[in-house]
Amino acid sequence: MSLILCVETTSTNCSVALALENGGFVNQFGITDCLDLLEDNSDGYSHGERLHVYIKEILSRNSLSVKDLDAIAVSEGPGSYTGLRIGVASVKGLCYALDIPMISISTLQSLSKQNSSADTTIAMLDARRMEVYAAVFEKGDQLQEVTAVVLDESSFSRFRESGTTTFIGTGVQKFKDLISEDQHNYINSNPTALTMCHLALEKHKISDTVDVAYFEPFYLKEFKAG
Repeated sequence: MSLILCVETTSTNCSVALALENGGFVNQFGITDCLDLLEDNSDGYSHGERLHVYIKEILSRNSLSVKDLDAIAVSEGPGSYTGLRIGVASVKGLCYALDIPMISISTLQSLSKQNSSADTTIAMLDARRMEVYAAVFEKGDQLQEVTAVVLDESSFSRFRESGTTTFIGTGVQKFKDLISEDQHNYINSNPTALTMCHLALEKHKISDTVDVAYFEPFYLKEFKAG
């Protein structure tokens, strides 16, 4: 069975997981394809200091080494510009040194997997002011591509009117405050490597990998210093 290291650094959550079919990790999302998870969701960005420490620790406590890995998956974005650069650069370096495949996982698709129900899921990551990076999913299928959305009272109205919708991600609270509709579900949550596991294993099965030398994170928008 394939063993894949999953790395998530697109938000304040520095998160790593080991993907293994029926790994047995107990979690709240109904996910079984995970052997172990290690993460820290602090208020600040500490990925530069913690990421490699976490990778070493999660392997060590499972009596594994980097040589046991069949591939490494990274959350591709959108998200924090600095977090994306750290995560992708680290994974590139490891994949190159170990000569193993690199897999990219859509951050918003992974985020949507935190909703285990079958209703429409809108994953949204906080951007500047009233803007979010968002995508719409239904039963695992992506209905709308990832876009930058400036939120107002009419945002996602087509999906809100069709029934119960689950909004999930770091941009949820400001949208909930804006529309004040109690019939929907709101999950204020960061992306996690846990929900990357099944997606990474499925991509590995069909050799859906990226070129280590040329892969770039999905920033969606150009970085602007603030």
